[in-house]
Amino acid sequence: MTAAEGPAAGSTAALRIDAASRDTLLDTLHDAAVRDLAWLLLSADLLRPQPPVGALANSFDTLQEAQATIDWLRALDATPEPLHHELAATRITRVGRYAERLLGWFLQHGPAARLVAAGVPLRRAGVTLGECDFLVQTRQGARLHWELAVKCYLHAGDGRAQLSDYVGPNLKDRFDLKLSHVLNHQLPLSAREEFASVGYAGPWTPQMFIKGWLFYRHGETPLDPVELDPAHGRGWWVTRGDWPAFGAAHSEKWRALPRLEWLASRRHTPLEVQSAGLAFVDAQTLAGQTLHQHGPAMVASFVEDSAGNLIERSRGFIVPDEWPELAQSYARQ
Repeated sequence: MTAAEGPAAGSTAALRIDAASRDTLLDTLHDAAVRDLAWLLLSADLLRPQPPVGALANSFDTLQEAQATIDWLRALDATPEPLHHELAATRITRVGRYAERLLGWFLQHGPAARLVAAGVPLRRAGVTLGECDFLVQTRQGARLHWELAVKCYLHAGDGRAQLSDYVGPNLKDRFDLKLSHVLNHQLPLSAREEFASVGYAGPWTPQMFIKGWLFYRHGETPLDPVELDPAHGRGWWVTRGDWPAFGAAHSEKWRALPRLEWLASRRHTPLEVQSAGLAFVDAQTLAGQTLHQHGPAMVASFVEDSAGNLIERSRGFIVPDEWPELAQSYARQ
């Protein structure tokens, strides 16, 4: 394991695991939930730091904590039943809630920062002003307020390098609006005067924990807005009308991805495919399966390795033919 960037003692500089080491680790983890947790902790941030308020959260502060986290993930992969029990305790349908449960598990049981409180509501005169996702304390004693988000945005612009061109699949979310809400509302919550009454004495240092994937129209490579981390996860999107030609050029097996599989790249053993009844199809069949879905559908292509495992090769969205025009209109609102 190597670190792309390591902080000196007492520094708040980011410590990141390089992409090759991260991908090597993910290739050795077999349990889907543990892989998703590892991706959440180790994947590249979607954003660069946004000073003065928007510092980035770090899953660990030292190389020793990073190595301990990797060892812990491998041990959890060998016996993931306690994590499965935690996730099954309540029904989870949203990607964000799933990520919260995973990160909460790490903060309660992992070898790095420790959980102080989660989902802390802030109220004034009976009115809820907001909720702090996580209050944590590092092994070095820093007290941090983390705001977590896992987002999938599609680039709907015409070559401009603007964060407003990244829109949610269902056109109910936009990256520039989300970032503004995080910076101007969510992160300042723990510094508000009313926060002193919730029982968790500060001061707390606010940080954003924003992971996810950004998807670009197939064949287009627009410039990145300055806010983005260049290492962010990338996928593609095509219209239903363009899908036959796209699919004809890709002979892999395909599968639509349900929302709770939108985190780490997927990999499936032959036993898992059989026991879970997973269906992998050709591109033409996939088109028929997604034709009547309302809105964009996330899909992934898979290749088979020498052991018969199905490994995700790429992921993207198939969008309705009218979606690009609607998305550009939404991006310019």
